[in-house]
Amino acid sequence: TGRKSGQPRTNALIFGRDGDDYLVVASQGGMPTHPNWYWNLTDSPEAQIQVKADHFTVTARTAGDTEKPRLWKIMTDAWPNYDTYQTRTDRVIPLVVLTPSPQD
Repeated sequence: TGRKSGQPRTNALIFGRDGDDYLVVASQGGMPTHPNWYWNLTDSPEAQIQVKADHFTVTARTAGDTEKPRLWKIMTDAWPNYDTYQTRTDRVIPLVVLTPSPQD
């Protein structure tokens, strides 16, 4: 949900898996600012995602410093360019953990 507009937003992203959780990277190709979808999730962490034909609710959180290296490896195995993107910017690129809601 857009933090300013309140309107639903859709973004196609590369994802990884860590157990039941889904992982996405707020890289924006190494641009100097975080993508808008990341700010939207920090303001409103409940979101709907679609994986193939399945739709479900998740709660988003930014990976912490201790878990991020392990999760980053999962994502760079899927898309090695994330390491390149990090070299293009001074910002720390967030890795977002999307945990499915129990009711889904």
